[in-house]
Amino acid sequence: MSEAHKDKSVRRDKKTSRVPSEGSHGVKNTAGKTKDSLSNVSCMEEHHDERMVVTLENTYQLGPRKRFPTPAILEILKDVLTNYLEEEEYEVERSRQMAKTLCEVIRARAKELMIRRYKLVVLVHIGQLAGQSMQISSRCLWDPSNDTFASWSFKNTSLYGVASVYAVYFE
Repeated sequence: MSEAHKDKSVRRDKKTSRVPSEGSHGVKNTAGKTKDSLSNVSCMEEHHDERMVVTLENTYQLGPRKRFPTPAILEILKDVLTNYLEEEEYEVERSRQMAKTLCEVIRARAKELMIRRYKLVVLVHIGQLAGQSMQISSRCLWDPSNDTFASWSFKNTSLYGVASVYAVYFE
């Protein structure tokens, strides 16, 4: 067998290796479990750049351990909209880019709260204040006991901004 062929087979064997025991990596032994009750998670090993497959047990957690912090999200929305839009004048192209930027900033600040098992959807609308009106509505299919939202609006002499964050619990 050639050296290149040997090296290739050794690399393949390393990539497909399984975690050996609980003692060395903190993973429970899953002997006697059915395939349906286990999930495979791909992760990076600390000392190598190779992927390993780790088998974890399902949690069967049907609801969040703590409620989504809507007041904290409202503070983020208020702070971001005020700081970014307070001195702005309405311009079509600038407002389009500003809406994208605000979505990214709000999503990043909300993720800093480290709220586990919630998917976040962030929407920002920016429009001109020129005597017209606008109505914004949304429809979602969700569980009212676990899912929630927060919304905040801001207005200056030239424009208005409305930001909403939808938090959907992910089982």
